[in-house]
Amino acid sequence: MDPRKISDSLSVSPQIAPDDVAKARALGFRAIVCNRPDGEGADQPSFEEIEAAAQAQGMEARYIPVTAGMVRDEDAQAMGVALRELPGPVLAYCRTGTRSATLWSLSEARSRPITDILAMTKAAGYDMNGVARRIANGGKTPTDTGDAKFDVVIVGAGAGGISVASSLKSRKPDLNIALIDPADIHYYQPGWTMVGGGVFDAAVTARTMGELIPRGVHWIKSAVAAFEPSNNAVILDGCRVVKYDRLIVTPGLKLDWGQIDGLVETLGRNGVTSNYRYDLAPYTWELVQGMTGGRAIFSQPPMPIKCAGAPQKAMYLSADAWARRGVLKDIEINFNNAGGVLFGVKDYVPALESYVAKYGIRTNFFHTLIAVDGPARTATFRIARPDTTPETVTVGFDMLHVVPPQVAPDFIRVSPLADAAGWVDVDQNTLRHKSFDNIWSLGDVMNAPNAKTAAAARMQAPVVAQNIADDIDGKGPSASYNGYGSCPLTVERGKIVLAEFGYGGVLLPSFPKFVIDGTKPSRAAWLLKEKLLPPVYWKGMLRGKEWMVKPEKITAKAS
Repeated sequence: MDPRKISDSLSVSPQIAPDDVAKARALGFRAIVCNRPDGEGADQPSFEEIEAAAQAQGMEARYIPVTAGMVRDEDAQAMGVALRELPGPVLAYCRTGTRSATLWSLSEARSRPITDILAMTKAAGYDMNGVARRIANGGKTPTDTGDAKFDVVIVGAGAGGISVASSLKSRKPDLNIALIDPADIHYYQPGWTMVGGGVFDAAVTARTMGELIPRGVHWIKSAVAAFEPSNNAVILDGCRVVKYDRLIVTPGLKLDWGQIDGLVETLGRNGVTSNYRYDLAPYTWELVQGMTGGRAIFSQPPMPIKCAGAPQKAMYLSADAWARRGVLKDIEINFNNAGGVLFGVKDYVPALESYVAKYGIRTNFFHTLIAVDGPARTATFRIARPDTTPETVTVGFDMLHVVPPQVAPDFIRVSPLADAAGWVDVDQNTLRHKSFDNIWSLGDVMNAPNAKTAAAARMQAPVVAQNIADDIDGKGPSASYNGYGSCPLTVERGKIVLAEFGYGGVLLPSFPKFVIDGTKPSRAAWLLKEKLLPPVYWKGMLRGKEWMVKPEKITAKAS
């Protein structure tokens, strides 16, 4: 017997024997459901034998036999009835447990989100993506095979999605392309650091999605529920099905605020803020302006996160504002970083360390924020230094700038597209999926070992567009992504350390040193961030203008 827990009320198992029933009772199970027809295997005990063993243990038993590969809608309904009527927890079994897991998934389709169902069964060792369409349809078998069909479907209309749609259209104007995204508003997220520093107004970082979707590209305003890559299909909420010849996956990542106990309840008040949210970045500046003394804590979670320098940007701009007002001497600034270094590319560390010293910042490495008590104004960190026993510490604050843990979106993590960590599994040079030849990915959601920044997506979009154009033309991929990412580290108002690097931390500067030396703070880099990059984003990147980001050619080594 091998019971695998799916929920608090149900575990499933491969075939059990009568002797296993007593073991199940000892484990706390109170009922058994058999989902395997009698006589399916020569060495299989009958349900009558299992039922007798169950009655001897004071347990209930129910017989809901399902022929392998033929789970009917009425079978799922019967399973749902049984799970409501039987005393729990219940142990269900078939030959491998798959039919039992499938029946549970379909019976729960109307009461649980599909991503939860797929995640719970996956954790138990059962992949339910094969019945994702039925789950999305409320547990019933859909009668349609597809509501729409496109040459290219793009999931996600963020920086990566709109950019790659525009780049594709510029190469193949006649392509029938659909963008899938439920959002009404598109945000220029790199601008939120400047909002939190009092430089930009939040409104300039937002535009309606409708004005940005490229002309001739269909916008499907819906959320994605699941993928069927074997059928070239994307399943939308409500079980609408969109078919494709080629698929691009770029929905960004998920800010997992809920991983930090007590954080959601206090965000935006009690001195707790974050530049990682449009509505909270103005509160950061409000707190900075109002603070005259006390302790300010800036946290950074474990990698990966979007724009790894953003936690420091908020800290330096705040410290600079306090210094200009003459109150910095009365404010203790703590940088509590889950990692062990100030910045992952060593060439930029000396410049950053000089600002840490200038502002009197206390750096606390291997500190991960795990809980916040807003009313009490305390934050709890887990300290896990190498080769030491982890411990926790709770400290008070007057201002707390939080960067939330970040993961792939739920519908990605439970999909066949994901690697073991939940990110879309791609070749790091061509950005083509490793298992599905007609799928590509870019932006924060894929697993190439590059920095997750808007600048990276700007470089990736032409690579994906060119390689898809090559594929349409029957050729191999010709464009290669070198891991480029950029992080303009705002170390004070008017100066930036412009970090630009690729795979392995190799420096990839866009300008000669006499124009901008990225390893040193410069006014020129600040002007680039404040004046040039926003229009480059809105009028260039999102419109397929590939200024300074022409794809590198595939080399023998890259392929």
